[in-house]
Amino acid sequence: MTLDKQIVHTIARLARLHISESDTEKYQNELSSILDLVAQMEAVDTNNIEPMTHPFDATLRMREDRISEVNQREKFQAIAPSTEDGLYLVPKVID
Repeated sequence: MTLDKQIVHTIARLARLHISESDTEKYQNELSSILDLVAQMEAVDTNNIEPMTHPFDATLRMREDRISEVNQREKFQAIAPSTEDGLYLVPKVID
């Protein structure tokens, strides 16, 4: 799948990234390559393959669920742009 320059600029705008006109072709090729790889992966027949929870044949180690860090909420919220009732307030980005 080949993306055109307009789609690359739309993706950049949605991601709030600035892409110069000289870099557009580079990102166009890289994003198109990623989509090609995804298409190749989707074409693989996985009907008789059992889903895995981990790419390695390993068992996850469990640890005791206990607090090990000092609560520094007030210290971090003191330097945050906006907080309310112990929560961080951020601008709305999706309508």
